[in-house]
Amino acid sequence: MNGAESIVHTLLKSGVDACFANPGTSEMHFVAALDRIAGMHCVLGLHENIVTGMADGYYRLAGKPACTLLHCGPGLANGLANLHNARRARSGIVNIVGDQATYHRPLDPPLTADTEGMARCVSSWVRTSSLSSDVGCDAAAAVQAAHVMPGQIATLIVPSDVSWNDGGILGEPLGIPHAPVIDPFAVQNAARVLRASKNVLLLLAGRALLGPSQALAWRVAQAAGAAIMVDFVSAQVARGRGRLQIERVPYGTDQAVEALKRFEHIILVNAKAPVGFLAYPGKPSTQYPSSAQVHVLSHFYEDAGAALAALVDELDAPAVPMPDPGPRPGIAAGAPTPERLAQTVAALMPENTIVADESISYGRGFYRHTHAAPAHDWLHLGGGAIGGGMPMATGAAIGSRGERRVIGLQADGSAMYSVQSLWTQARERLPVTTILLNNRKYNILIGEYQGVGATPGPTAMSMLDLGNPDLDWVKIANGLGVEAARTTTMEGCADLMTQSFRRPGPFVIELMI
Repeated sequence: MNGAESIVHTLLKSGVDACFANPGTSEMHFVAALDRIAGMHCVLGLHENIVTGMADGYYRLAGKPACTLLHCGPGLANGLANLHNARRARSGIVNIVGDQATYHRPLDPPLTADTEGMARCVSSWVRTSSLSSDVGCDAAAAVQAAHVMPGQIATLIVPSDVSWNDGGILGEPLGIPHAPVIDPFAVQNAARVLRASKNVLLLLAGRALLGPSQALAWRVAQAAGAAIMVDFVSAQVARGRGRLQIERVPYGTDQAVEALKRFEHIILVNAKAPVGFLAYPGKPSTQYPSSAQVHVLSHFYEDAGAALAALVDELDAPAVPMPDPGPRPGIAAGAPTPERLAQTVAALMPENTIVADESISYGRGFYRHTHAAPAHDWLHLGGGAIGGGMPMATGAAIGSRGERRVIGLQADGSAMYSVQSLWTQARERLPVTTILLNNRKYNILIGEYQGVGATPGPTAMSMLDLGNPDLDWVKIANGLGVEAARTTTMEGCADLMTQSFRRPGPFVIELMI
């Protein structure tokens, strides 16, 4: 057994059975091992940022890490933006990164890079293997590191001779680390605040936003008269009928300050105290009142469900039914607007849909119009690096074994960062319906221009414009093997959505907005 074979056998034995890959020359022995050893679902991405974004989406739905296969330092660099998103989303990923042979690296060949340095900026665990006999154990340690609560990125760098040399040894799977024990004093303090104070906010993030934890948070809020909100940067939210009708802290600083101004106490459940996505001249960085007291019930690396269950017990909060969101909305008509699109998505989405949202500025108000949709999971970019939506949708479809419909709400500018995702969707025949929101501009940046108080002129506006020439998304999708159609009305969008949901593979709806 060579080193590469020992890695593949160890990954499989450790429960890692999906590999998102864009391999190069230094990884050929790893590719050969994947060819010889059964059990790994290998998915090709045509750019490393597609590969890392797919691994992020996969983890959120599968609940376990996949591995990526990246080509040396430059390949890792190509995948850094979506590894940044994955790190902020707390997704577990095992990166396998090729490198120069140990005896060749000192000669400084062209692909030589500070691969460890690049890996450390997005990874919680980094190791470079130096012996074929050790790399199997290194792989087992990487998988264990990726499982650290709630999930983190582990990067294993494998020089090519470590892959091809004989002497590989199977690494035994290592135990999955347990979450730290909840601090009883944090629970008691939160209970004290809830009993004694008015205007208390429970701010939820991370796994506090999954279904069971939401039900516990609702019991706490009802017993104590507290409000609940979602951290704006939340990776995954269980939504729709049977879930809470809660809104995110607004993106805009002014709106966020207004939404939070009444709260005297904020209890954080796997969240951090609200701060602006960006800084703006003359505006505060923190969005909550300076007089408000912030309390931590659970940190992001702790078990939100256990913390909320302990708080329910401390308050003796009775079981209460989840609120009824009212009737499911009907299909909207007329010209597209954010409200009409959200209403139509809620009217038509199948039960248990996954929504991968990179609608950017267009979709900030989608929540309030989709509460009465069937139960679904809503995925957001974890770190704000655009280009994550289409790979995330692709990985989520694979993570759910192709059994759940994925709806991608996708802005046109950010879609061009990772358009190759469509090719992988076609190759894997994934049930992904992408609603491509085409306004032919970087609309979010026009808003940010105003936010910082700058006055755009013709040069600035030309840099924010995606026309001249216009992007033709029907032709782009078709060229990547995906069926597509364009529409300018909500009636047309509804008809295309309905048709796409009957198809087993991907479909792109270019919605002119």
